[in-house]
Amino acid sequence: MIASADDEPQARRLLDAIARDRSVSFIVYEGNLKGPKEACRDQLYEQRNVLFATSRVPLVLLPGQYDWAACGTRDAGAYDPVERLDFLRQNVFTEPASPGANPLPLTRESEVARFHPYRENVRWIRDDTVFIGLNAPAPNNRYLTAGGRNGEFEDRAIANAFWIDHAAEYAKRRKARALVVFLEGDPQFDRYERSERFGWLRFNRPRVRDGFREFKRALVKAAAVFRGSIVVVHPSGEPLADGFRIDRPLRDDKGELVGNLTRVAIAPHARLTHWVRIGVDAAKQPMFNVSMQTVPKYLPQPPALPAVPHDDTPLPDMPEIPAQPVLPDSGASGAAPPGYGGWHGAHEGSFDHRAPSGATPGDAPDIAVPGSMQGTR
Repeated sequence: MIASADDEPQARRLLDAIARDRSVSFIVYEGNLKGPKEACRDQLYEQRNVLFATSRVPLVLLPGQYDWAACGTRDAGAYDPVERLDFLRQNVFTEPASPGANPLPLTRESEVARFHPYRENVRWIRDDTVFIGLNAPAPNNRYLTAGGRNGEFEDRAIANAFWIDHAAEYAKRRKARALVVFLEGDPQFDRYERSERFGWLRFNRPRVRDGFREFKRALVKAAAVFRGSIVVVHPSGEPLADGFRIDRPLRDDKGELVGNLTRVAIAPHARLTHWVRIGVDAAKQPMFNVSMQTVPKYLPQPPALPAVPHDDTPLPDMPEIPAQPVLPDSGASGAAPPGYGGWHGAHEGSFDHRAPSGATPGDAPDIAVPGSMQGTR
């Protein structure tokens, strides 16, 4: 996450460090191009977009919590979050390719007439691996607990589920070996939704609805359609001692483990000097490898970009939108629930699933994920 203008030179240094690794094919920046205390002004989005365009490696940008969902807070300027999301769609997620010196062709969900607004949801393919990025921010996928219809959330949940379904069918038709899903929010896989026989015992302590329920159901369906590896990559909601965690946390409606789905939760210790590399090589066993990378200390820091023009126009006097509640029973993301299985790695980890029959081995990309970014080789 770039939290302020002071972070911009270090962010460019991080992009430069990743670009020096010739094995990296593209970068995924999993949301938060701005910090929680930066106002969600038009000029700031434009400035950060210019910064990402300096990347020498294709960079896929996903929207995060502070980019739009939290724009209603006073620190962020008390903007309308949905209006800010519309601005991002019209000004940041506009091209059929990624930012950077070597653009990566992207398929946007907006190409489907029914989901024309959802330009931020993307798909791309490298060799025999399919990748998708989703707008699913923290916390709790922006599920609002206030009264009335949760229209923005409900419509976006349908769009995201469709994009996962579509990707699974696409990967199956292409005889891909793997499907990788990126998002900014922590899906809280340990919050498996079951009907509660004694829910009334909570009295006046209602359980907060799982905003990622539809997302997880779509993953269960996708894992049944596409029998290759499905990998879900997201920032962790809790610190992780090793900087990342690999586990198999998803269960279906019967409580059975979904064996061909793996989660990679990332939590780099230093957001501007660490990045996560995810290597994919279908010719090797295991085919995925995850490792934490550090920007070399000797690497020079590039000069700062020109400052964003300061807008002294006072913001309208709008009431602050209440912050979304923390889930009361979510548990730590870094700990796998009993029986879910998992792997830890001090510096790296790996995992593998069988590929569908008929898939042919081949080299696939390495992905870079810096701070809240990731990369693939």
